[in-house]
Amino acid sequence: MFGKRGNDDGNRGVPEFRPTAPAAPPAEAVPRAAVAEAPARPAATPPSAPLAPPAPPPVTRRNVEAPPLAAEPRRGPRERSEAYYDTKSQVFSALIDTIDLSQLAKLDPESAREEIRDIVNDIIAIKNFAMSIAEQEELLDDICNDVLGYGPLEPLLARDDIADIMVNGSKNVYIEVNGKVETTGIRFRDNQQLLNICQRIVSQVGRRVDESSPICDARLPDGSRVNVIAPPLAIDGTALTIRKFKKDKLTLDQLVRFGAISPEGAEVLKIIGRVRCNVIISGGTGSGKTTLLNCLTNYIDRDERIITCEDSAELQLQQPHVVRLETRPKNLEGEGEVTMRDLVKNCLRMRPERIIVGEVRGPEVFDLLQAMNTGHDGSMGTIHSNSPRECLNRMESMIAMGGYSLPQKTVREIIVGSVDVIIQAARLRDGSRRITHVTEVVGMEGDVVITQDIVVYNIKGEDQNGRLLGEHVSTGIGRPHFWERARYFGEELRLATALEAMEKRAD
Repeated sequence: MFGKRGNDDGNRGVPEFRPTAPAAPPAEAVPRAAVAEAPARPAATPPSAPLAPPAPPPVTRRNVEAPPLAAEPRRGPRERSEAYYDTKSQVFSALIDTIDLSQLAKLDPESAREEIRDIVNDIIAIKNFAMSIAEQEELLDDICNDVLGYGPLEPLLARDDIADIMVNGSKNVYIEVNGKVETTGIRFRDNQQLLNICQRIVSQVGRRVDESSPICDARLPDGSRVNVIAPPLAIDGTALTIRKFKKDKLTLDQLVRFGAISPEGAEVLKIIGRVRCNVIISGGTGSGKTTLLNCLTNYIDRDERIITCEDSAELQLQQPHVVRLETRPKNLEGEGEVTMRDLVKNCLRMRPERIIVGEVRGPEVFDLLQAMNTGHDGSMGTIHSNSPRECLNRMESMIAMGGYSLPQKTVREIIVGSVDVIIQAARLRDGSRRITHVTEVVGMEGDVVITQDIVVYNIKGEDQNGRLLGEHVSTGIGRPHFWERARYFGEELRLATALEAMEKRAD
């Protein structure tokens, strides 16, 4: 998926950085130890004695070393002592016995937090706990978070530099910062507290997690994606994963500053969003597909009616005329499920101008392609795949999952007639996220779908800190296949200027 290609040939071209083979050591080079062990040569041989065969040269054996172990995740802040958690447990129990929760629920969050802090201060004074001022402030914040928020997760949710929060049972909490995983000193009182916080999160969106329904997808109020899997399926305690959303919504201009795309490439993407191209954003898990989809939707006209379909509502569109739809799982009786396909079908009866599917995972891809091909130009969706060519193959396989008995050529003709552009996002091995391909779906030659790359990301090497170095370059396509569409919207001059600037930069 990396590197420059003209027409995508379907090979997943992951760059291979192969070190040059070390030169073979000269034959005379023998370790000193081996020389020391060699038998001494006699001073002279009597003429009558037969000549003995020469001793074979000592064999030098190369030590075979095991591959290095994977580096442990970086350590975060120090862990708190057991005495701290014992004190917190005693104060928390006393607080629950003292406070009137029904009256507390009537207060706004700030007033409730102040009320709790006052009561906790009184409890600490009465029980005469020996604590420093810093420890007392930590304890106050922790207990307020336990009662009013998400407990130990609150300080992590408040940080905007964290991309993922991974809780593996009550004792192990990991975070991802700048593409790298770190361990934290945060822990939960026990597995029951962790499960209670998970239930508090999922209940806000009308879902539940317990032994009878141990798997649940949900979201936080800010749109962060949440997955919970509880015992008995999670053996070592409840596993909670949160994919955080930044409070400040990213734009294409910010992606340019981060190096995810070049300024000229960003201009091409803006034009693609503006001229109502049907776009599929392809990429692996954590590659930034949803972020990129949010960025592209910024260039949709404000007077268009947009309908979004998602498993958990994550998209943060800025337009005023947006209808957000969300799937629903089965209830305890196994009924009431509303699938993504049901939502996409219903969209067609809601007079949409653009349909945006947060993530295409199954047969709903056929309904999305039908919508793209029946007057809903500018529709968008994301698909898990590792290259533009693989994205096309996945769409074929997902249509087959729906039970459609269509000839292969017919399925490919539907895809070619519906999809205009595939944008490939990737998360590189140094943790950075890059847009590696902007690829057009051109047409068919026989039974083969023809694509052409407009922009590709070439990796040139890495710096002394291990960060990959590369650049976005034009493949020399002067007039993309959507040129006439750009002319229809009056954007052909901007498109030509961006492509020409990218080509000069590559030269």
